[in-house]
Amino acid sequence: MVTAAPAETTARGTAGGFAGQIQYWLAVIFVVGWTGVVCGGLGVQFGTWDYPCPLCMLQRYFMMLAALGGAYIVRRALTGTIARRDYMVGWGLAVVACFGGGFTAWRQTMLHILPGDKGYGGAVLGLHLYVWAWILFVAAITTIGVVLSFSHATASEVIPTTGAHRALGLLAMGLLGLVIAINLVATFFLEGFHWVLPDDPACYKLLYDLGILDGGCVLPAT
Repeated sequence: MVTAAPAETTARGTAGGFAGQIQYWLAVIFVVGWTGVVCGGLGVQFGTWDYPCPLCMLQRYFMMLAALGGAYIVRRALTGTIARRDYMVGWGLAVVACFGGGFTAWRQTMLHILPGDKGYGGAVLGLHLYVWAWILFVAAITTIGVVLSFSHATASEVIPTTGAHRALGLLAMGLLGLVIAINLVATFFLEGFHWVLPDDPACYKLLYDLGILDGGCVLPAT
């Protein structure tokens, strides 16, 4: 009886194989996926002069928070061992972020639900970015729920720390950190030396606050 408990723990901890590492790889995909979505928003912002509104920025923040939930799991796993509670902490943070982001996206959708309302910003594949955000937040929560339903078989406590596991894990976290930094700088340029971001931003206020640009803060002609 003295040796039974360690044997059971060892067996559970080495429940490896691809199935046992599903939650780790999902966390990596989660980080890369949300980072890519935020990159898409930045691309629209800088490529089409489509300035994000406060609700748009909140959705980005929730996306990055959700990605940080996945990054927590990846970072803990790269030590070689990860406890079940670490999976729960990471996914719990991600679910809270996705719930908050989903509500924010739903709120913005409802502001433009009436017939004849063209919505805010441009559309991608027939849907505005905040509608896509709502879909992605709901899909993410659903995916986490499905994976956690099989957590007994998908949450190995031993993760390899070499090869693709380490390289892709570090790459995912590095990209997330870079995108967070870019987004902070972009927000500072939008808001300038002001406490509140305008409901309908029309320029990068910082450039006017510093006197780099003169004149009115208006959208460029299209």
